[in-house]
Amino acid sequence: MIIDFHTHVHPPREQARAIWRGKCPATIENVLRVHEAHGLTWSVISSAGHYLRDFSREEAVAELRDSNDYLASLRDRHKDRVLAIATSIPGGGDKHLRELERAVKQLDLRGVLISSSHRGAYPDDDDALPFFQLASELDIPVFIHPPSVGFGEERMKDYRLASSVGRPFDNCLALSRLITRGIYEKFPGLKIVASHLGGGICEIIGRMDYAYEMGEDAYFLGSYEPMHITRKPSDYLKMMFMDTTSYHAPAIRCAAETIGADRLVFGSDCPMLLTLKGKALSVIDELNLPAPAKALVLGGTAKMLLKL
Repeated sequence: MIIDFHTHVHPPREQARAIWRGKCPATIENVLRVHEAHGLTWSVISSAGHYLRDFSREEAVAELRDSNDYLASLRDRHKDRVLAIATSIPGGGDKHLRELERAVKQLDLRGVLISSSHRGAYPDDDDALPFFQLASELDIPVFIHPPSVGFGEERMKDYRLASSVGRPFDNCLALSRLITRGIYEKFPGLKIVASHLGGGICEIIGRMDYAYEMGEDAYFLGSYEPMHITRKPSDYLKMMFMDTTSYHAPAIRCAAETIGADRLVFGSDCPMLLTLKGKALSVIDELNLPAPAKALVLGGTAKMLLKL
């Protein structure tokens, strides 16, 4: 069984934007083409939500509803190969919560994608707590995915650095803030799935641990107040899941050693990145995992999260 947790289909209005020059990669046709070419069992489709930067939270409700309906309709047309997850904005208020509830309970979308930041707001903000409360009650995975550009855009306009470096940075920051602001203290059963291997958080978690453990000895680094956690950050990191979208075996090994291979789900980001499905699969082979662990990465853990 192979489940690709990370494939994107944009809603029609986003597919039609001029930036794509008439060839937006995030279409169901491309999902199905690479799905068949590589013998996948399930492709999990989501809208990356990059277009949401153009809308206020109030304006975004109708956009999200249309997107959720569209993905559900594609799932219904391809039930033997496709699963779908909703899109939402934490902190969006009651209308966003009701739309997420509708998407899960009525449309049978199996999770929700949120951006690691939205117009400067991050998911650890206090107004996002009702979102995580609802996600916990619905018992769905929360897939945290970077926006098109987060912080630092002014230095990442060249060489596609916004995509290759900036987006992982934003993801890592959001996850770090969720940990240190006590998201798992509040919602211990929450199922966070971090895209792109958490943006490198497994490589810097030791620094997060010493920043916590040194206490007042590290006063010169700044304050650690108010204190929201009772254990070191790496303990909470091990409560997260991550997708394997990185295309770099040593990075995936680092994640497997940090949180456990059983917390990893296969992801390719194809589409968007149409030529990388094979690379994403081959890098799993490079890990030389024991057969049971490899089976969990390729499909077993995602099967559990998506309740298949």
